[in-house]
Amino acid sequence: MIRNTMSSLAGLFACLALAAGVAGCRVHVEKGANGEDKNVQVDTPFGGIHVNTDQTTAADLGLPVYPGAQIAQDKENDKSADVHMGFGEWELRVKVVNYSAPDSQDKVVAFYKKALTRYGDVIACQNKAPVGAPATTSEGLTCSDSSGAHVKVDAGDHDHGYTTDEGGFQLKAGSKRHQHIVAFESSAPGQTRFALVALDLPVGVEGSSGKSD
Repeated sequence: MIRNTMSSLAGLFACLALAAGVAGCRVHVEKGANGEDKNVQVDTPFGGIHVNTDQTTAADLGLPVYPGAQIAQDKENDKSADVHMGFGEWELRVKVVNYSAPDSQDKVVAFYKKALTRYGDVIACQNKAPVGAPATTSEGLTCSDSSGAHVKVDAGDHDHGYTTDEGGFQLKAGSKRHQHIVAFESSAPGQTRFALVALDLPVGVEGSSGKSD
């Protein structure tokens, strides 16, 4: 569902910059308590990549926290991630926060269906197919939209990024370029694990509809 491990990016992009002969490349890495790369910043004259982990909250995404929910680690032991990539006019931003709530998924879904209305129509999706109506937001976002909605970098023994391609149950609001998503995963009885996602994609992913916002 959500993959948001962000570590060891500095070495990868430093090597890419060196191989390309880019002058003025600057790499800054902050380590976590266990020696892992928690914050990575790579700047070049053409743009840069900034990755911060375990510092993002629901408020940073413009969404409320479900009552009683606690920030939780994902399968890669990350609680949250904030990824910003910009090269000239090309810019991408992904914010993800993982939570666990001591309630049924139905209750959490109802809460976020209401909360997401601040961003317009809300659609429900199961394995990228619509569940009920509406099937499309007024800004043209559909359950099947995944063009540009995934970022993945392989470096060492970790996958770095975010993807919606694995399906599951999701609530979505916004447009193809500017999305807010609540994605749910399998949980133990009486517990609901979910991720809040804010996704800002580069210009050009709006597709044939011609809608860019």
